[in-house]
Amino acid sequence: MSQVIISVRNLVKKYGQFEAVKGISFDVQEGEIFGLLGPNGAGKSTTLEIIETLREKTSGEVTVNGFNLDTDPNEIKKIIGVQLQTSGFYPGLNLLELVDLFAGLYNRSVDPRELLKSVNLEDKAKNKYKELSGGQKQRFSIATTLINQPKIIFLDEPTTGLDPQARRNLWDLVKHIRAQGTTVIITTHYMDEAEVLCDRIAIIDSGKIIAMDTPDKMIDALVATGFERPKEVKKANLEDVFINLTGHALRGE
Repeated sequence: MSQVIISVRNLVKKYGQFEAVKGISFDVQEGEIFGLLGPNGAGKSTTLEIIETLREKTSGEVTVNGFNLDTDPNEIKKIIGVQLQTSGFYPGLNLLELVDLFAGLYNRSVDPRELLKSVNLEDKAKNKYKELSGGQKQRFSIATTLINQPKIIFLDEPTTGLDPQARRNLWDLVKHIRAQGTTVIITTHYMDEAEVLCDRIAIIDSGKIIAMDTPDKMIDALVATGFERPKEVKKANLEDVFINLTGHALRGE
């Protein structure tokens, strides 16, 4: 049985009188892809930032791999990788230079080309960051989360703004990272993404967790209430057509 690698208990975050996170509790199992789903402003990113040691909590308890957030934040930082937003990179540096820069921040010895190969960007090694497409920038930002060989990585809306082909390629990358033994925490508001990627999900709305289980069990529970979608005659959708016509291979996305 998998061990709990993240434990969150009664987490609260207030901004003045506004309560952004309202006493939520959940566990993440080692080696799983755990999704936080919810509309914009639900409290997903705030919750992640607290666990990542980037934002102070108001109350509650958080432990990561046995380390308490209140007493051991530096130990937590050593074992996690956090995806930067695409605006967090120097646009004029090439990818090799950026990898070296981040490796220096972690005081790590990293083979930049091997790291880029792991995210299918080895052919872009000498390209400046600003020359990359949206999908390539996202894959590079995920690569930087792996520099310190973390036990856990955090991905906040990693496929927002990507076309369908780029999204599916990024899904494959996330699955590959998990297959290497890394625990993945992901926020998204794309239901199809959560269903494909996540072992378990927590649905957050207005700062509260309103449901938590595997995607299949959540769907089964809804069906058991008598819910039924209108029957669809078509066996494929437009996204399937797009992928079929353009191919699954990485082509500059």
